Formats: sequence, C-alpha cells, structure tokens
Amino acid sequence: MTQAQAGLKHGFRSGLERRVADSLSSRGVPHSYESVRIRWIQPETSHIYTPDFEVTTASGKVILVELKGRWMPADRKKMKQVVHQHPDLDIRMVFQAPTQKIYKGSATTYAQWCSMHLGIPWAKGDVPDAWLEE
Repeated sequence: MTQAQAGLKHGFRSGLERRVADSLSSRGVPHSYESVRIRWIQPETSHIYTPDFEVTTASGKVILVELKGRWMPADRKKMKQVVHQHPDLDIRMVFQAPTQKIYKGSATTYAQWCSMHLGIPWAKGDVPDAWLEE
C-alpha cells in the first residue's frame, strides 16, 4: 500500500497529511484536520480567443469556426467560457474525430460534450455546405 493509499484509508488526502496528524497526536498537540474553511476569490483574468476561421455564409451571416483534433480539458473549458460569455456570436466546432472520447474510459465523446455543454452546432472533418448556404 502506498503512502497516499494509506492516507486515504485513514481519511486524509495524502500519506504526508496522515503522518503529520499522527505526529501531532503522538506529541499531545491539539489539532483538527481540514476543519477551517476560508472563502477566497480567484482574480479575474482576461484572455483573447482567436477562432480558426471567420466564415461568411451565402446570406452574409458571419460564423466563427473552431477546428479540433485533440480537444483537451483546458480547451473545452475555454470554449465553454467563450460561448457562454458571447451568446451573440455564432460559434461552431469542426472535429477531426467527433466520436473520440473526452478521456480514456469516458462514455462521453467530443460531439456529445459539445452538444451538452456548449449547445452549438458541430460537424466532422470540414465545414458543411449547409452551414455555408445559410
């Protein structure tokens, strides 16, 4: 059993936390584990998002197209924030492999995650003609 597993078994997040708790107890020091909760605010940061393509449709409507091969967690988080902060923009995704799982062992695919969390159109491999004809 690893130190981390031993810590988890005894209600701690790591073996180090368990060892320190044992040390404090053996020395008769009054203590409590994770009993204090402190609220803090993560400072707001400003970022710039640059879509892969700005496409003008047949009717003159502008759509922003983001292409993804691998769609890493940080990229999914970014897209979720961009889409929710800019509901006025028509952002769409094109996946190289929309049936790719978001991580090994997941039941959720890139396409499913896009539909569930972003609620925006997606396509496989290329910008569909239907988008261009809008």
